[in-house]
Amino acid sequence: MTQSQQLHMTVYASLFAALIAAGAYLAIPVGPVPSRWGLAAVGVYLLAGALGLPVFAGGAGGIGRILGPTGGYLIGYLPVVFLIGFVAERSKGRIPFDVLAMICGTAVLYACGVSWLKVVTGMEWSKAAAAGMVPFLPGDVLKIIAAVPIAKTLRPVIQGKFQDTGADAYSRG
Repeated sequence: MTQSQQLHMTVYASLFAALIAAGAYLAIPVGPVPSRWGLAAVGVYLLAGALGLPVFAGGAGGIGRILGPTGGYLIGYLPVVFLIGFVAERSKGRIPFDVLAMICGTAVLYACGVSWLKVVTGMEWSKAAAAGMVPFLPGDVLKIIAAVPIAKTLRPVIQGKFQDTGADAYSRG
């Protein structure tokens, strides 16, 4: 990857970190970002929140949010973004794989979040799932449905910037 491409991906990762923070106020599904850059975006988002910036749900911030009942969901974004990005990078734009990746990502997020919620609150598994998963399932289904056409639209824009256009594509700066 050239320095110019590296800079573009850094800007994309920063933009997606900002969109994640905005998503704490509004639910905005965003398109695919290669997995390591998705990890960078989520890492920046979590670091900003841990340092006290008001980027978490409801404008909250601070390490207490990560260590509190919702911390499993926040930390769970890291494996989720990697998983979805990893599958999206290899799916070559095939929608069934995108949907499967998002469903698996949602399952991983719930596994991290509900498990952490149970540990922190001492709830039984059934109560932790009832409080931390069941009410959010319908919204997550709608987000997956909305994310599919968004990903289909944004993938060519993002990937098109980094296609090899010839033998000298990586020698240009």
